[in-house]
Amino acid sequence: MTEAFACAHCGASHPRSELHDFRGELYCLDCLIDLTVVCDHCGQRFFTNEVHQEQDLTLCYSCRDSYSHCGGCGRLINEDELHYLDDYDREGYCDSCHAAHSSYQGVESYYYKPEPIFYGKGPRYFGVELEIDEGGESDSRASRLMEIGNHNHPHIYIKHDGSLTDGMEIVTHPLSLDYHISKMPWADVVAEAVHMGYRSHKSCTCGLHIHVNRDAFGDSQAEQEEVIARILFFVETHWNELLRFSRRTLDQMEQWASRYGRKDDPKSVLDNAKKNHYQRYKCVNLTNYHTIEFRMFRGTLKLNTLLATLQMIDRICEVALYLSDQEMQDLTWTDFVSGCKAPELVQYLKERRLYVNEPVAVAEEV
Repeated sequence: MTEAFACAHCGASHPRSELHDFRGELYCLDCLIDLTVVCDHCGQRFFTNEVHQEQDLTLCYSCRDSYSHCGGCGRLINEDELHYLDDYDREGYCDSCHAAHSSYQGVESYYYKPEPIFYGKGPRYFGVELEIDEGGESDSRASRLMEIGNHNHPHIYIKHDGSLTDGMEIVTHPLSLDYHISKMPWADVVAEAVHMGYRSHKSCTCGLHIHVNRDAFGDSQAEQEEVIARILFFVETHWNELLRFSRRTLDQMEQWASRYGRKDDPKSVLDNAKKNHYQRYKCVNLTNYHTIEFRMFRGTLKLNTLLATLQMIDRICEVALYLSDQEMQDLTWTDFVSGCKAPELVQYLKERRLYVNEPVAVAEEV
């Protein structure tokens, strides 16, 4: 007969082979998991009251002493992995934040793509690519805009774009909608760009592209594709309204953000997109592994229009996420805009006569 041993915590009897020795006591597996954790740094096991847990890290107190918060994003990292801007800097940075703070503060190449830094509460994040033109591709002007946009955190970088006549492209790291509105200094950035002589809407070259992270639509690829199919279906079904919203001409849309084609249901639209090999210059670009990119919108340096466009994308994603295929097929434009409550979006929809056909004061686009 196999000898039984009692768990030191719950008292239940188990064969010796099913018990685990921890600090001279025997514990069943369930109790061991409940009572103890493993330090992510040294790999030693400790009781749960003997560790520090923060940002998905579990550290014993001895190892915690060798970790500090990044001065940019606040992430807790090993001090051996921190970087300092100079010998007098008392605040260290992770790889991404150090690169953003210390790298060349001018116009980067078209192919420049730093490690993304996420700001705000997810799961949905928006990366903006705002093209500005007619003010020069200038390192000093790029540096000034980044000085404003990155006052507290590295929010933006600026790139060359060959489609522009004499301008550049402002690119943000992934920010939540609330972060874009309440913390990203968009008002100061666009005001300074206008002051420098840049134009976006008033040029014939500029677009406003918005990336949304795919994993906000589901945990698996199948779940994500169901939502993306409904997004494409909405865009195709309400193409005329979105064309007016975009401020682009039909020719501009055909050149930079053409449609996939109207189909009877969401799955058919996505299947058609796949048959077209996910071409990049589409209304919703699906060629990126981690994001989908809304390319429909004309550039703007008018703050309300910029925020309203972000709110519109958020609203489209929201209905695609929570409505069924049939509910999406039944959704009218009137039903859709009646659920739009964000003040910047409502104002813009009224300006474009897409909400309520009543006179509103309209500020000039830039």
